[in-house]
Amino acid sequence: MESTPLKPHWFQVLLALSEGPRHGFAIRDAVEERTAGGMVLWPATLYGVLRDLADAGWIQELGAGEAPDADARRKYYELTAAGRDRLLDEARRLEGWAAAARAGLRPEES
Repeated sequence: MESTPLKPHWFQVLLALSEGPRHGFAIRDAVEERTAGGMVLWPATLYGVLRDLADAGWIQELGAGEAPDADARRKYYELTAAGRDRLLDEARRLEGWAAAARAGLRPEES
């Protein structure tokens, strides 16, 4: 299990790609929708994150025509097996923190 927490932007991009291949604008839309506008990935941030995740081996760019309903003008990305494992590790880590917070916030007994 990876011990270093994922950056929030990285987590959200991996989560968006867990649903299937997407191009950059679709990733941006999915993140913004999932976070109810709380996280907006501007192009410089988004493409920096995509580069970093690809360098880590957690996502990969699809070749021309490999993505379903591909638009040849766009680059499509997909989660790798290592990326799926890393996302799952991070989700488990966050679940543990949330469980600890819930346990600490139990209503006081009268």
